[in-house]
Amino acid sequence: MRHKILVTGAIVPSSYGWYYDWLGIEYTTAKKVGAVLAKANPGDEVDVYINSPGGVIDAGSEIYTLLREAGKDKTVRIHITGEACSSASIIAMAGWCEMSPTAMMMIHCTSSSIDGNHADMEKMAEVLRTADDALASAYVEKTGMSKAEVLQMMEATTWMTAEQAKEKGLIDRIMFTEDAPVVDGPLFELPTEDQMAQVKALLEAQDNRVKAREAQARLNLLRLTNRR
Repeated sequence: MRHKILVTGAIVPSSYGWYYDWLGIEYTTAKKVGAVLAKANPGDEVDVYINSPGGVIDAGSEIYTLLREAGKDKTVRIHITGEACSSASIIAMAGWCEMSPTAMMMIHCTSSSIDGNHADMEKMAEVLRTADDALASAYVEKTGMSKAEVLQMMEATTWMTAEQAKEKGLIDRIMFTEDAPVVDGPLFELPTEDQMAQVKALLEAQDNRVKAREAQARLNLLRLTNRR
């Protein structure tokens, strides 16, 4: 069975959902994502469509974790159709990912606004650096880049086209421009050349046996006709 998850609008904590519902504004929460995943059984396919400017990093991290966990026994495919920015780009790292050639991805450092004295500011700076380091792990695991390189991209607030994201290894495929099997998950893998050769040999042997039986049947019929 196939399931669809939309990651659209702001990514916010689940407790804020009622507010966005009341205003009629698009949003995504871990609760909404979790509700779809709860209906999926092992072996099911889950398609995640992202078009989001990002939002709260805690909420994005929770959704990322839910999708990674789901990928253990389900096929999770991620499709970036518009933009995947900030915490939405973290979510895009949760599995096999393709990106529309017209879409954009942006990664940057975390930010916050606080009031207080110099000690409060210094403490918040430490918290933000820790958050950056933690989130960078998702990009590192997906791409194989060093954490230093990823952090440098985050510091620069890096915007990327689909081609640039593909070059960095942040996505696996560009939509519409590449022919490739869309495969992910532990429950499925393409057969090897040796496996295909073995099956082909069995099919040819079976075909030969069928042809032999047909030839024998014709011969028997011919003998029967001649006797008459």
